[in-house]
Amino acid sequence: MKKLLIAAAATMVAAPAFAQDADSCGAVTITEMNWASASVVTNVANFIMEQGYGCDVSIVPSDTVPAVTSVAENGEPDIVTELWVNGTGTAYARLKEEGLIQELGAVIDPGGVDAWWIPGYLVEAHPELATIDGILANPELVGGRFHNCPEGWGCRVFNDNLLPAFGVEEAGIEIFNHGSGETLATSIAAAFEDNAPWFGYYWAPTAVIGRYDLVQVDMGEYDEAAFKAARDVDSTDVGRSSFPPSPVVTAVTTDFVEEHPELGEFLANMTIETDTMNKVLSWMNDNSATGEEAAVYFLSTYQDVWSGWINDDARENLSALLK
Repeated sequence: MKKLLIAAAATMVAAPAFAQDADSCGAVTITEMNWASASVVTNVANFIMEQGYGCDVSIVPSDTVPAVTSVAENGEPDIVTELWVNGTGTAYARLKEEGLIQELGAVIDPGGVDAWWIPGYLVEAHPELATIDGILANPELVGGRFHNCPEGWGCRVFNDNLLPAFGVEEAGIEIFNHGSGETLATSIAAAFEDNAPWFGYYWAPTAVIGRYDLVQVDMGEYDEAAFKAARDVDSTDVGRSSFPPSPVVTAVTTDFVEEHPELGEFLANMTIETDTMNKVLSWMNDNSATGEEAAVYFLSTYQDVWSGWINDDARENLSALLK
């Protein structure tokens, strides 16, 4: 079944949308963030909008901060999906306050997990490493290195602010800024292969967290004011805070949802449980599948989930493709 889905995916996703009046949907732009779950979400939405609603969809490769900046400066793209609100900084809040963008709801439920992690085998050997203070007191036990996000990622902003707040470098731990998400994930895989130390940032839902026994580091209590400051790229004085639960939402420009209320309703309903996404990402990784292929796997496997998101016409259009 998995091989058949992969073989069919490109054809199904690329199939032309059904013919309908030109003004019934028209051109739509949607972000595709540069991580796996976001690629799945975008391609699921793309497939449903094109094949169910007859839209002409353009996918815009992006990331959290650039996507929000683009909406602020250009009013585009129309749809920003898998937006991790905690990593958006102040620009996103300002767009909502000004009524330029609307948050339609959670696309991942109950949300995402931001955390600093270490391997479970390190905690078993050295229980004191379960807390950030234990790590700071024993930097050699975690390899003397913190694995940070790449430049341009939303998590890079709050990590760059929180790391000094905890005195990580002062404790003798090098901050290693990865050049891509791929090298960050590879560093985890390499550590587990060698049973070696590892300390750094990662998030869920991801295939990585599902595959490896990583333990969240106890960073103490959550401080709302401190974390709000940590999300601002211009902050200079940030206090200690753990990570709060991470809302992961779909946001659209106000103009778009007013012009396309039927798509707004669909996108507001489009919610995938975190555990379900972990399973899809695991399948994606095991089969070396693309985001398009994983989207078709989701649509074929979880029809009872997505069929409740859409209106009757779209459901009828899609049922002919996904039997």
